[in-house]
Amino acid sequence: MTSFADLGVSPDFVAALAAKGIDAPFPIQELTIPDALAGRDVCGKAKTGSGKTLAFGLPVLERVKSAEPRRPRAIILVPTRELAVQVRDELVALGSTRDVTVGAVYGGASMDTQVKQLVKGVELVVATPGRMIDLIERKEIFLDDITQVVLDEADRMADMGFLPQVEWILRHIPGSHQTLLFSATLDGVVDTLIKRYQTDPAMHEVESTTVTVEEMHHRFLHVHDMDKVKVAAAIARSSNRAIVFVRTKRAADRVASDLRREDVEAASIHGDLRQSHREKALADFGAGKLRVLVATDVAARGIHVDDVDVVIHYDPPEDAKAYLHRSGRTARAGESGVVVTLALWNEELEIKRMQKRLKIDQPIVEVFSNDPRLTDLVAWNPADDAAAG
Repeated sequence: MTSFADLGVSPDFVAALAAKGIDAPFPIQELTIPDALAGRDVCGKAKTGSGKTLAFGLPVLERVKSAEPRRPRAIILVPTRELAVQVRDELVALGSTRDVTVGAVYGGASMDTQVKQLVKGVELVVATPGRMIDLIERKEIFLDDITQVVLDEADRMADMGFLPQVEWILRHIPGSHQTLLFSATLDGVVDTLIKRYQTDPAMHEVESTTVTVEEMHHRFLHVHDMDKVKVAAAIARSSNRAIVFVRTKRAADRVASDLRREDVEAASIHGDLRQSHREKALADFGAGKLRVLVATDVAARGIHVDDVDVVIHYDPPEDAKAYLHRSGRTARAGESGVVVTLALWNEELEIKRMQKRLKIDQPIVEVFSNDPRLTDLVAWNPADDAAAG
């Protein structure tokens, strides 16, 4: 089995990783770290949850030099504030083994606090594009000393309309630098970024870049309106971590409140909430203090937590692609999980059409919240019941 040391990672970092229980590299790390350590531009195609943060984080931390005030040596551009915080948190402890400071700058938080941090000197800055541009234009940050640039989730940045900002930043970095780009897809506008801003990149791809239907256990439950939240609560109680998807911000708040009334620790996460609230909810969820996050589709882009064992489509997804995207939250880092879709009587036709497109052959089974089968949805396969019947 390959180790981090085999890839060229220094003993102090290998020890720091081992202290966190990380001994063996994921495939994307094994593929990309040697080229990145050699100073090459690297292009990695891998989905969320594949271990990308260490794939780019370790080489950057290995090679980064100490920084002057307001002049970072490396930047990592990410699409969301939540991801900025998560990437920073994952790299801070590693950086501290060498006195390398890792900071994050993003909108929705105090700019003064972020500037104070830059003034002290930060080697590696994790940033959302909008806040980075604000800081550059205010002359609070200078990119003259940058030697490494990382574009994380480039496809997501494209989907969210951030590519003009990303390109603006890249054009404002003088001199030569290493560029590492990671994305779940490398076609279209992402391919344009590669051609414009990378030099002969080493291309690496991890197979199974999209979550497949086979990686999950699917359950479709016909529920009754008055009993729906109780069914969701019964499923959540028998899970470690569950994400509940709804269509609107208002529904997120309402369902989280309803679940709390059923004695399930739940919090909502959506775009109208204060950044501090969202960060606390994500931190509590990641730490296991919170069993359930109730999220809108847009807010879920910032959720990158392994060991989510259940995804509940409280409101059915708008299409097959959204079903896979939401459901993929439970099939991360090689784990499989349970995906439950709750259907009211008037939603069944729409769900059957979606099943057909996804080639999922599962009956929609009527359940009530006191049904003992809800406590172990993996063991209970409705398709077997139907066959037996």
